Formats: sequence, C-alpha cells, structure tokens
Amino acid sequence: MSRIKKQERQQLLQEKLNTTPFLTDEELAIFFNVSVPTIRLDRLELGIPELRERIKAKAEGNAHEANEHDHIEVVGELIDLTVGQQGLSILRTTSDMTDCAGYVEPQYLYAQADSLAKAVLGVPAALAGVGNIKYKNPVKANCNLVAKASVMRQRGEKHFIWVTIKNKVNEVFRAKFIMEPIEDRM
Repeated sequence: MSRIKKQERQQLLQEKLNTTPFLTDEELAIFFNVSVPTIRLDRLELGIPELRERIKAKAEGNAHEANEHDHIEVVGELIDLTVGQQGLSILRTTSDMTDCAGYVEPQYLYAQADSLAKAVLGVPAALAGVGNIKYKNPVKANCNLVAKASVMRQRGEKHFIWVTIKNKVNEVFRAKFIMEPIEDRM
C-alpha cells in the first residue's frame, strides 16, 4: 500500500479494525506501510484501544455466546467462537508447564490448538487424521498465548482447519489439521 494521507489512513484503519479487530500494531504498520508509533498515534486519536483491550471487549461482548458452548472443553479460555468458521482462545502459561530449561512443554501448545480446532467444529470429539505442526519459537512461563483457528475448507466430512498461536511478539506455533467428527466414522 503506497503512502496515503493521515485522514484517509485513519479511516481505513478504523474500517480494518472493525472487520478484523485482532490485528497487532505491527501487522497494521506493515499493512499501511508506516511505523508502529504512527499506528499507535492513529489509534489514540481515534480512541481505538490496544489489542489486549480489544480482545477483552470482544470477550465480554460475546460472553453469552461462549456460555452456549460451555460443554466444549478448550485448553485455555475460549474468547470467541463461530461454529463451522473460526475461534479464538487465550492460554496463560505457568511455571508448572515448563521443562527443566524453563520453556513451556510443546504438548500444551498442541493441546490448545487441537482443542480449539474441535471447538470450531462444534463437536466434543474429532479425529485429527492429518496434522502438520510447526513449533516456531520457544515459550516461557507467565505469558498469554492467543490461538486463532479458522476452517479453510470442507470436503465431505473432512474439515481443513488452520490454527496459529501467537505470544505478544511472535507466532510460536502453527498447525494445519484435517479433522473429521468421530461420530461420523462409526
């Protein structure tokens, strides 16, 4: 995107965050081809809160929807869920999740991704027939991991679900699952 005037950029920023509220300042800076401080100033002028506050507001606004899906077990806290489309969860890492080197054990990241993918399907049990996973960066204790799952396509009873997990700075885990509800296999 080429340089645009401040007023137009701010209008586009407002529209962008209305459609995708979970973009980081860094992602927005790249999209608008400006610096991160410029995005922060624009947000401040427009009264748009930082990412953490936007996530919290979305969670409070969707609390009634999340309560409808309480029977679905998700590792972490389910923040947003549109069954058949997408979901969002947050996991706070703790010291009892770490190995002897002080990094969070990988099974916690996998469990967050797998359980969120099942929640997006809207079923209590599903089989991950294929799972292409990548551990991208190590994770320490006492950080929030935000997982986002999206159904990319469906072929018959098989659902192609992509999950990314990010900490405050980086993508730490990525998975591409091909999942099928278990009750359909019997």
